[in-house]
Order: sequence, then C-alpha cells, then structure tokens
Amino acid sequence: MSTDKTSAPVEDHAVENPEAAAAAVTVVDPRLLVREQGFAGYVNEFKRKMKAGDLGSIPVVVGLLIIWAIFTSLNSNFLTAGNFSDMSVAMVGTGMIAVGIVFVLLLGEIDLSVGSVSGVAGAAFAVMSVTHGMNEILALVLAILTGTVAGAIHGFIFARIGVPAFAVTLAGLLFWQGFMLQILGSNGTINLDSEGLVVKLTSYYFSDVAAAYGLAVIVTAGYFLAAFFDNRRREAAGVPSRPLNEIIVRTVLLAVLAFAAAIVFNQYKGLPLAVVIFLAFLVLTDFVLRRTAYGRKVFALGGSVEASRRAGINVEMVRISVFAIAGTFAAIGGLFVASKIASANQGAGTGEFLMNVIAAAVIGGTSLFGGRGRTWDALLGVMVIISITYGLALEGIASPVQYMITGGVLLATVVIDAVTRKTQKTAGRA
Repeated sequence: MSTDKTSAPVEDHAVENPEAAAAAVTVVDPRLLVREQGFAGYVNEFKRKMKAGDLGSIPVVVGLLIIWAIFTSLNSNFLTAGNFSDMSVAMVGTGMIAVGIVFVLLLGEIDLSVGSVSGVAGAAFAVMSVTHGMNEILALVLAILTGTVAGAIHGFIFARIGVPAFAVTLAGLLFWQGFMLQILGSNGTINLDSEGLVVKLTSYYFSDVAAAYGLAVIVTAGYFLAAFFDNRRREAAGVPSRPLNEIIVRTVLLAVLAFAAAIVFNQYKGLPLAVVIFLAFLVLTDFVLRRTAYGRKVFALGGSVEASRRAGINVEMVRISVFAIAGTFAAIGGLFVASKIASANQGAGTGEFLMNVIAAAVIGGTSLFGGRGRTWDALLGVMVIISITYGLALEGIASPVQYMITGGVLLATVVIDAVTRKTQKTAGRA
C-alpha cells in the first residue's frame, strides 16, 4: 500500500509536466551545437561572443595589422627582413618583463618596481662578471636570483603586512634604482664582453636555414598535438571540445604565420637566439597558468580574494610567489636589455621603460581588473609597442609623438577592457 501511495505522485507529476521533462532531456550546451551547424554555427558562435563581450585577442591583432599597414605604406623598409628581425630581438627584453607583469595583473595588482629591478640585475651581472671576474654563468644565476629576492620582499610586505602593492612597489622603484646607482659606482657604465654569454643572448643567430624552419615545424606540430590530445581528454570527460576540422584550420593558420616568420628570418641573419628563448618562456608560463593547480589559484585569486580564501587557497603564499615571479622575469628582461646595448648603465630601467612594460601587458589583452589574461598577451602587446617605436623612428618622428601615440593606444585598450567587463556582466559571464 505504501509503495502505491509514493509512486502515484511521481506518475502524476510526470504527466502534468511533460514539457519540463522533455526540456530536461534536450538541454545542450550551445557550444556543442557549433560543429553540427557547420560554417553557420561558427558565425553564430562568433556573434554570440561579440555580444557577450568575449573579444579575446581580436582588437590587438586588428590594431597590430593596421599599425603595420600604415607604417609599410609610409616606408617600404618597415617590414623588410632586417627591420623585422631587429624588432623581434628588441622586443624580448621588454616582453620578458611584461610576462611577469601579466602574473601580477592577474591578481588585480600592479608592480612599479620591475624597471628598477631589471636595471639592478644588469648592473649586478656586470659588477660580478666584469669588475670582479666571476664566472659568467654563476654571475647570471645570481643576477636573476637578485630579481627573485627583490620581488619576494615586495610580495611579503604586501601579503603579510598588508601594505598596498602600489605603495610597496613604488618604494621599491626608488630603492632599487638607488641600489643600482650605488653598485655601478661613479663611472656609471660598465661595458660587457662582446663575446660573453649575456651579449650573445641578443647577438647570436642560428644561421642555418634549417633552424628557423625546424622551429616552425616544432611549433606547428606541438600545437596540433596539444590541441588534439586535449580534445580527447575533454571528450572522455563529456565536456565541450573543438571539432577536429577546427583544430586543423587553426593549425594551418599557425603554420602559415610560423613559416612566414622563418622565411623572413632566413633572409637576414637567421633565427635569433633571443626569440627562441622568449618563445620557450611563453610556452612554459602559459602551461603553468592554464594547466597547473598553481595557475588556477592565481586566476581564482584575481577573481575573488575572499572566495579563494574560503576555498582553502593560501592567499599570502600565492601573492608572494607571484611578485617573486615578476621580479625574476624583471631580472631576465634586464639581462636582455643589457645584452642589447652590451653594457650596464645608470639609465637602465628608467624613463618610459616601466610604462612600456605595463602598457605591453595591458595592450596585449590582460585585464587591469584581474582574473583575465594570458602570458601570450605580453607578446602581442610588446609587438605593438616596438612596432610603433620602430615605425616612428624610420619616419624620423620625435619621441614626444611616440609617447602620445602609445598613450592613446593604451587608453583605447583600457576603455575596451572596461566596456568588455560591463558587457560581460550584462550577459551574465563576469
């Protein structure tokens, strides 16, 4: 009797709400419908993302293409093999530091000390290796650790004592700049060995054409395999994944870009060592942020500190480690800057350098509000900055105009970021 009484309501409920029951069965993630709708599905998906404010890297890529088109029309030498190769090497120092800034911005914080820390690293290496005759490899490691320690100190004061990151790193900017001047001494400039390890970071090129083409093959094949096996895992877990034909299209586009760059490099001196190192660091940091538990903690902390704390994340340690990472990349970038000019001097990391680093990260697509960005944004952003710098230099335009143009690009990027966040909130995606 009891069984009949309990089963009857269930049957009545099923009869009374047949539409609700049918809907419960047919609800499907809209992203899964893309592959079934073919080309029209991708068009609709693109429109959906635009309406939701999910612009991704589209604005900066379009902007970069416009910049290249303008400067190429003004001067045919802008995209020549020699100028393109020089720009690629010049962007590495700023780009390395911008990678560290991306980590900090993901927390919704800022680090104003990275310029001075980069100068300290270059000066420390020069003093140890040139003045005191220390082994270059050991001096290189110690110089990088100098940046790590400086960043960790900033992170500790911010995370444990509670001083705002802006104030801590502003003080760090002044302190480390003074420290750099102190260790350089009255002369103010120390020239590096032209055949030494650090100088070769930006002066060495793989002249064999197979090097550039080989890297293009590795990058293309690596992307395809990573995307393919990631899709296999997602399909096995029953979550949305990209269809194979989309992966192939993306791989073909990447191959076109990679081999085009290889052709241009081989028309000049060959593949620059600096570019290889920079790409390796971008791949590594992208993996850390997107594929590790630590990376998920960084994104979570940028989204909500309180929610992260309640989820059991050690907020203080993540903050300290992020600033230590920023200091480390500042030191690495500083060594590339010193390598480019073959010296360490009092002007390293000063002037507009800090602003260019922060602008590169933001222009590339990393949000100033935290929780959104990729280390690849540093690459896109620094390409914009360096393209503007070299383009104006070819035209003989004074640096004040460069500042104004860069400032305008940065303002436009921040405005797009703010509007995007509002659009995402309206669409319920933020």
